[in-house]
Amino acid sequence: MNLESQLEKISQFKNLELLANQIVEGFISGMHKSPFHGFSAEFAEHKIYNQGESTKHIDWKLFAKTDRLYTKKYEEETNLRCHLILDNSSSMHYPKLKSNQNFSENKIGFSVLAAAVLMNLLKKQRDAVGVSVYSDTYEYYASEKGSERHHRMILNQFENILNDSKESKKTDTITFLHQIAEKVHRRSMIILFTDMFIEEDNEKLFSALQHLKHNKHKVVLFHVFDKKTELNFDFDNTPRKFIDMETGEEVNVFAENMKENYEKVVNTYFQNIANTCASYKIKYVPVSVDENFEKILTTYLVEKQKFG
Repeated sequence: MNLESQLEKISQFKNLELLANQIVEGFISGMHKSPFHGFSAEFAEHKIYNQGESTKHIDWKLFAKTDRLYTKKYEEETNLRCHLILDNSSSMHYPKLKSNQNFSENKIGFSVLAAAVLMNLLKKQRDAVGVSVYSDTYEYYASEKGSERHHRMILNQFENILNDSKESKKTDTITFLHQIAEKVHRRSMIILFTDMFIEEDNEKLFSALQHLKHNKHKVVLFHVFDKKTELNFDFDNTPRKFIDMETGEEVNVFAENMKENYEKVVNTYFQNIANTCASYKIKYVPVSVDENFEKILTTYLVEKQKFG
């Protein structure tokens, strides 16, 4: 089943873990032509089981055939630490979902599912994962671990985010990126999901992103947005009231009159972010909530190979 088909079935899955696993399994099944030979969900060879070793990776099917105990020797054992950061401010809860929409059709739902998908992949590769969630407070922190209990705790937090609507929560990205940078001590891949709605100037933002890179961390920025309305400003030409989800500020406009200028400003903003990230050697990936997760998974695997 392809990723698009899986996304169409989101409403059939109540369990975030199950859905994330479905998406990752679909991605892995399409990797047989992939260049990612180091993908450690595949084992390279077997080795004879030595008494006293963990029995976790014994190949029982091979034992049934040979009557000898072998363990699967994986190409990569836990060699990566990854810290996932979620912006949970009010603007991330846009667009406001209707009752018939899937939870991943707004920015926070998409980001939570993307984070769960990455965590599932990290789990398959026996890599350690940590999480930070912020808005106008530092809402949640979990250090990088790989245990099943740890994954359950994080998934529970993700589900809490989906069930909690944010009312007028501003973004304090800069403050909390600095705090997160101080918490992640061992060299890690740091992945940030945010819509880049930040009141402060870009210099302060990129200073904070640069701080995340200390201790030789690798930083990946997924810029999450709604392409139809936030990039293309695709509204009919009836008078509309636009309300800032973080400040409550209101403005009345005819969308058609604003569309051309709006698109120019937004495209320039996106390009400036991309250029600045490139100059700071931060991997910048714009991703719309109507896309599938292949770009996110592929970016992770490519950046992991570079991380070494």
